[in-house]
Amino acid sequence: MKASVIVFPGSNCDRDIQVALANSMGGPVDMVWHGETEMAKTDLIVLPGGFSYGDYLRCGAMSARSPVMREVVARAEQGVAVLGICNGFQILLEAGLLPGALLLNAGRNFVCRDVNIRVENSQTPFTNGYEQGQVLRIPVAHHDGQYFADPDTLVELRAADRIAFRYCGVGGDEDGAAGPRDNPNGSIDDIAGIFNDRKTVLGLMPHPERAADPVHGGTDGRGLLASLVSALA
Repeated sequence: MKASVIVFPGSNCDRDIQVALANSMGGPVDMVWHGETEMAKTDLIVLPGGFSYGDYLRCGAMSARSPVMREVVARAEQGVAVLGICNGFQILLEAGLLPGALLLNAGRNFVCRDVNIRVENSQTPFTNGYEQGQVLRIPVAHHDGQYFADPDTLVELRAADRIAFRYCGVGGDEDGAAGPRDNPNGSIDDIAGIFNDRKTVLGLMPHPERAADPVHGGTDGRGLLASLVSALA
């Protein structure tokens, strides 16, 4: 399996995901500068977290127009797996690879803490290592993470099983929607991550790479990386 991490000016989680992926893959990960116009053949492209271009204009808006993104979009349209984490999720939305928008957190504050998320679809290359309904403890760190979509898009996401993760309470039970403390940003329908229509592109706000080693205090994020290795190797 070959994986590539795109590095933008202001990325600060690029090495985190590089290390986590390398440990899961048992091999090196390519780091690709945002100004490149070509990429080597790869099985997975990751847009990491951070504050690309200082989050000017809108978060991810400038990065979505970086030279390398033309190649990322082309590869995604060919079916190459693409993962966007936090700022990477924002970039995917700005690039049109996923629907909806990420707004300023409902509390108007930067949120940095562990949250509970529930696996809503375990039948994808990103989530096959988890059980349906499994509750994970994963860190978030963002200021603009409130997911919003218009009613028609929300209906489509639900109907096509394109909601990957939802914020949930401690028990993670189906009949207990996330409360204000459980949903860190006010995202509509408690959405923490979504897929494209082919389930080959995933954007999520929580940081699985920060929960992939016991020294981090938990390893619930490791399953996402292991799922990708299992599906793409």
